[in-house]
Amino acid sequence: MAALERVTRGWATEAALSRRSLAVLVVLGLLAVGVAFLMLRERPEEVAVPELVTQAASDDGPVPEPDAPPPDGDVVVHVGGEVTEPGLYTMPAGSRVADAVEEAGGALPDTDLDLLNLARTLTDGERILVGVAEEAPGDGGAAAAGGEGPTVNVNTADEEELRSLPGIGEKKARQIIDHRESLGGSFSSVEDLLGVDGIAEKTLESLRPHVSVG
Repeated sequence: MAALERVTRGWATEAALSRRSLAVLVVLGLLAVGVAFLMLRERPEEVAVPELVTQAASDDGPVPEPDAPPPDGDVVVHVGGEVTEPGLYTMPAGSRVADAVEEAGGALPDTDLDLLNLARTLTDGERILVGVAEEAPGDGGAAAAGGEGPTVNVNTADEEELRSLPGIGEKKARQIIDHRESLGGSFSSVEDLLGVDGIAEKTLESLRPHVSVG
């Protein structure tokens, strides 16, 4: 009888241990499921970028292409002023102002090249005036068109006054004074400026509205 009681008590103990183990396993399983669920919730979702821009471009028609550069990367420039052969010239991209002047036959003798930056890189469609200073809009343009406004008397002007004239730098101002002195100290007419080295008809026409001899 005592032996049967011990056996029954052993079975009860083992059953209680089995129930506890099962409960522990169930709790651990629930914890694992909960942790996995939380990890899945906190994982960032990948956001697909909609192709709205492409679609809008297709709906509105073809996208305009940017202005195409000149063929083969060339640039077209207008070379004028005191050069042998003024006109339009097609130059390789990366060419300098000095290259364009040379392409136009070079500057005329005694032309004041200090008015240009010969090392500057050319840009497509630009105009290069050799030996002639371009006037800013509204800064003498009206006077040139109508012949009005103050003029420089080339018979009395000093070097500084002569340098205020379009296309006249330090070198050419000195040449005007030297030529004036060679004529006895005065010019008889504006056309006498043609006797100055480096002043040709085109330069004289740009000077005419701004100079006088009286």
